[in-house]
Amino acid sequence: MQSLLSKLLPLLLFIGALEARYSSTAVKSGLPNCVSRTIVVDKSGLGNFTSVQQAIDSIPSNNLLWTRILISSGTYIEKVEIPREKPYIILEGNPNGLTTIEYGDAGNVVESPTFKLQADNFIARHVTFKNTYNTLLEMDDEVRNVTWAPAAAIAGDKASFYQCGFISLQDTLSDARGRHYFYDSYVEGAIDFIWGNGQSMYEKCQINSTTSRIGRAGFITAQGRESANETTGFVFKHCYVSGSGPIFLGRSYRNYSRVLFAGTYMEDIITPEGWNLPSWSVGSEDLITFSEANCSGPGANMSYRVKWEKQLSHQELMHLTNTTDFINQEGWIDEQPN
Repeated sequence: MQSLLSKLLPLLLFIGALEARYSSTAVKSGLPNCVSRTIVVDKSGLGNFTSVQQAIDSIPSNNLLWTRILISSGTYIEKVEIPREKPYIILEGNPNGLTTIEYGDAGNVVESPTFKLQADNFIARHVTFKNTYNTLLEMDDEVRNVTWAPAAAIAGDKASFYQCGFISLQDTLSDARGRHYFYDSYVEGAIDFIWGNGQSMYEKCQINSTTSRIGRAGFITAQGRESANETTGFVFKHCYVSGSGPIFLGRSYRNYSRVLFAGTYMEDIITPEGWNLPSWSVGSEDLITFSEANCSGPGANMSYRVKWEKQLSHQELMHLTNTTDFINQEGWIDEQPN
């Protein structure tokens, strides 16, 4: 009995603290932003479900109030998908212990992600999403080609991530489409490890390169903006770029790719050129918007950057680095439960 209580006590205290916090939020913000219920996922059977997908499956389609899925510490080896018809979900790990969702599929950017988000209005906190396929390269004798192995594919609108992790080697984070806010999060990879056509702000995030594992230069970003009229792009604001190199800040995925690093510290791992132009984008230099502003660190030396890197106007910089102007025009970030 004492052993059971000792296991339950941290979980109960954690739930109690969160309930108090969300109750306060509900009073201040009104019914639409309330957390209507909390579902507990615990591997040892002390919660409502033992897998994250079971908890998601239990939520009715087209729910209009926030549902919080509290995930106890531990590693959950499963693929998780939140379909379009299930908005207003919060995935929350224990901030006092590592909560990881991982799987080892690869070879298809649509089918292989460990975590797939199709629904709008989503929050994740204190959860690490990991694709273990490429991390097994150094752990077994099987010959494996480095290939597409996304840890997460984010295709819903109005999604925010706080103190989360995304770990793989190639195509780690498919920031596919929609408006997304990443705060104080960690992204690791070597090849195109933040890619897609999302409209996303990465603020105070750690971007970790692991190109020493592939033995050649890699790419942090591969942004897929397709026309000048699209509002999409990746903005890295007050981030920290670390790890092993050499690595490019990005290469164009489509002819109107847009990426900005602003106020970011860069270790000495960035290629002198900074940016790469793949064969399919040759001739599109004037259309691409790759830029750096007020960055620091040995990797931020711009003396040998490509000549077609853009110098943005003060107005353009203010628009892209202001969260409200760039992705939060409707105030959706502020309206999400704290």
